[in-house]
Amino acid sequence: MWWATLAFLLGLMAVFHVLTRAGPLEARATLALGFLLLAAHLGGELVKRFRLPRLTGFLVTGLVVGPAWLGLVRADEVAALRFIADGAVALIAFAAGSELTIERLRRDRVALARVTLGTTLFPFAVVALVVFSIHAWFPLTVHQPVGDAVAVALVLGTLAAASSPAVTMALLDEVGARGPFARSVLAVTAAKDVAVLVLFALVLANARALSSPGSLDAAVAWTALVRLPESLAAGGALGYAVARYLRMMRRHTPLFLVALAFFAAQLARVLDLEIILIALAAGFVIENFAPVESERLRGELRRGALPISVVFFALAGAGLQAGVLAELWPWVVLLVALRAVALRFGTIWAGRSPTVISPLARHGWLGLISQAGVTLSLAVLARRAFPEWGVSLEALAVAMVGVHEVVGPICLRLGLRLAGELSEGDHVTEAAAAPGPALVAGSGGM
Repeated sequence: MWWATLAFLLGLMAVFHVLTRAGPLEARATLALGFLLLAAHLGGELVKRFRLPRLTGFLVTGLVVGPAWLGLVRADEVAALRFIADGAVALIAFAAGSELTIERLRRDRVALARVTLGTTLFPFAVVALVVFSIHAWFPLTVHQPVGDAVAVALVLGTLAAASSPAVTMALLDEVGARGPFARSVLAVTAAKDVAVLVLFALVLANARALSSPGSLDAAVAWTALVRLPESLAAGGALGYAVARYLRMMRRHTPLFLVALAFFAAQLARVLDLEIILIALAAGFVIENFAPVESERLRGELRRGALPISVVFFALAGAGLQAGVLAELWPWVVLLVALRAVALRFGTIWAGRSPTVISPLARHGWLGLISQAGVTLSLAVLARRAFPEWGVSLEALAVAMVGVHEVVGPICLRLGLRLAGELSEGDHVTEAAAAPGPALVAGSGGM
């Protein structure tokens, strides 16, 4: 039945695709969005029957109907709908920030810091070393001097270190997981976003001494470094303003959330800041300094989690560039595999500390596979930093992000099950759902 409905919808999309090709962009984009969301919802229900996350179905459906495959949604329509995707990711990141409390972070700080360090430095070092060791054959460095090859290797290592709190939060909302393992993974992904921005700026600043004259625009390093405090400051100010507003106004919360998401997305675009960091910081401030208002917002966000995820992941799937993946797939597979192995060894290293107990040490790497917004922003900065061959570097990074977007939710779902926080029916187990100590030995264990 689902297959027949999906086939009928795709056929209808094809008919309207032909009939509206001469129409104005705004009308075509609106119609494409409606069809895309319906198709993605059906695709999510289909993959759920195979015990896969619906998020994966949303992404794959967007890829299939998007410009990379069937072309039922055109590239200019996807570009016109970007502001809607930005609003959706702002809501997801806002929900992620509201799950982080000062008390929990202070209590688990040693374990979380060690896991963050291990899963940042291990992928960075492994990917950078391997890329440099094969630079004579690697397509981006085959004709470059050794110094430029080092710069490319370091940048790719930095991109490999990033993870995605937005994708993580969306999957946790889908399966209803709020156990200590899930919360720890979410906190680590948020911390890694901050750490990777700093690492990226340091890499570009030091790569100037290695690269050939004119091949690197070092000013981009300053841009990357400034983005971090400015994004966090903007998010903190936004969170304070929202908390003040919610104390005075207690009605129309869903409508307010939609307006807040688009305002945050537009703020990030105008100021050239990171939308995910702004939303994370805003959610964190409201949760910790206005808990009553934060609870209201969390309730609305959980009720709207499914449509928000459909919008974001369907549009993300439609924006994937399959052509680059088809051209560079051996190198993409190599880098993806290296990153996964490095994340695994990073959590093993972190698990040697008595503060980190076995579920996080053994399975935490599965929750760090996903990549999305910040990684794509860094890829854009990398293109600006290397004007001669940055376009190829960005294309390779985008292809890697596409793979991680698809497989990341599957890996996190597996990690939740192995950690005992997900049952066969996609519900949190009683042990995980019950309030209790965090996932660190220093807090008394599980």
